[in-house]
Amino acid sequence: MKKISLLLTCFALVMLFGCTKEETTETQKKVTATESTQDITPAEAKAIAKEAYIYGFSLVLNYKTMYNYAVDKKSPEYKGDFNKLVCDARLFTPKDKTIVTPNSDTPYCMTWVDMRAEPVVFTIPEIEKERYYSVQLIDLYTHNAAYISSVAKNVPGNYLLTGPDWTGEVPKGITKVIPFETNFLFSIHRTQLFSPKDIDKLKEIQDAYRVELLSTYLGAKVPPTAAVIDFPEWKEGAEFNAQSFSYLDFMLTLVKTPQEEQALMKRFAKIGLGNEGKFDIKKLSPEIQKAIEEGAKEGLEAIKAFAKKESTDPLISAKIFGTRASLNKSAKENHNLDNFFILRAVAAQMGLYGNSGAEAIYPTYLVDADRAPFDASQNKYTLTFKKGEFPPVEAFWSLTMYDGKTQLLIDNPINRYLINSPMMDSFIMNKDGSLTIYVQKESPGKELESNWLPAPDGPFYAIMRLYGPKKEALEGKWVNPPLVKE
Repeated sequence: MKKISLLLTCFALVMLFGCTKEETTETQKKVTATESTQDITPAEAKAIAKEAYIYGFSLVLNYKTMYNYAVDKKSPEYKGDFNKLVCDARLFTPKDKTIVTPNSDTPYCMTWVDMRAEPVVFTIPEIEKERYYSVQLIDLYTHNAAYISSVAKNVPGNYLLTGPDWTGEVPKGITKVIPFETNFLFSIHRTQLFSPKDIDKLKEIQDAYRVELLSTYLGAKVPPTAAVIDFPEWKEGAEFNAQSFSYLDFMLTLVKTPQEEQALMKRFAKIGLGNEGKFDIKKLSPEIQKAIEEGAKEGLEAIKAFAKKESTDPLISAKIFGTRASLNKSAKENHNLDNFFILRAVAAQMGLYGNSGAEAIYPTYLVDADRAPFDASQNKYTLTFKKGEFPPVEAFWSLTMYDGKTQLLIDNPINRYLINSPMMDSFIMNKDGSLTIYVQKESPGKELESNWLPAPDGPFYAIMRLYGPKKEALEGKWVNPPLVKE
């Protein structure tokens, strides 16, 4: 998925926040953009814009996926309508361009879920114990709100997903109820593919996954449909500048802002966000427009700077992906921050929809020992696992290559985008029992090609994924080996 995915820790459910409708009406009084910016100085507008950009970055990237996957039927990335599970019994390739840093280990099933009218039931079939699978449930903020997975020891069954306002009775046959703080979710079913010969069995499992409206599951009367939404057209690249505020403004209409963030919403309203009507930067004075554009730029720079600073931490993904509660805890304990918004933004920037730590961790290779980006146009690299020091996992591990410019998979002559533990029998081991992976743009030679991870003719980064990481990996006792310049 676009940008670098990392380490995570799984908490069962996202905490439900929010205020009553009366409180929301009182604390979010609607004013026009002109009124809200009358008394604001350019300096204050710039500061607020930077803060709002960081806060909203993940929501805007989430909207990009929503629009391309479930709204725009002309998009080459369109998957299907809301609440329709679409599976792909194949691995991601360089042709997949919507999600940066995509996972090519586990074929996906995906759906955007709309629970405004009624809850949704996810059905999980019987799956053999040795096969890894997970259903990642991501809310509109991009919090990993919940999981149904082999790592979490969830049993096959029927899982009832409910929005923040649902108060109905739980019907018979439901294995578990999972509540969420937003009415819209993005779900990703990951199912391990053992080998190319395993594709038919994998497809059989995917076909048995089901996503149904509660009324369909019960064979009951369908409730009134939710109001039609006027989804704004996505403009490519809008996430990287002040255009993003139009999409953040829209996304704020789809969530119930938690009580502890109401004061922040009032602050954002000063630059026209969350007010009556749609955000339109052109309605603001030239001075305020410039200030907001500068604030957005500084926000993006802050996200990138934080990501670069933390990139050498092998446990970073466990600290920036998770539930709202786990991110709050991580911000305070790991970074001494008052809020977690920069963590959420960095997670989206580095690897949108990365897993929580208990499900998978993601040691990353962003820069070399000199803190310079990896560049295969200038250098060759190797990564060596010492004998007996392969990644400690309950399921499996992989190492995937990404283009440093596009953050997508790499076109290469052998169509190999990753190296993983299911390939162990094909690797050429060193005499001392260690394993060396050759990371370079050209083949290391036929005799070593099984150990070759093709790189682009330019900058790159690589992500190691540990599915079902063991305790020593989660606690940092096992550390991924370095990628060394030859």
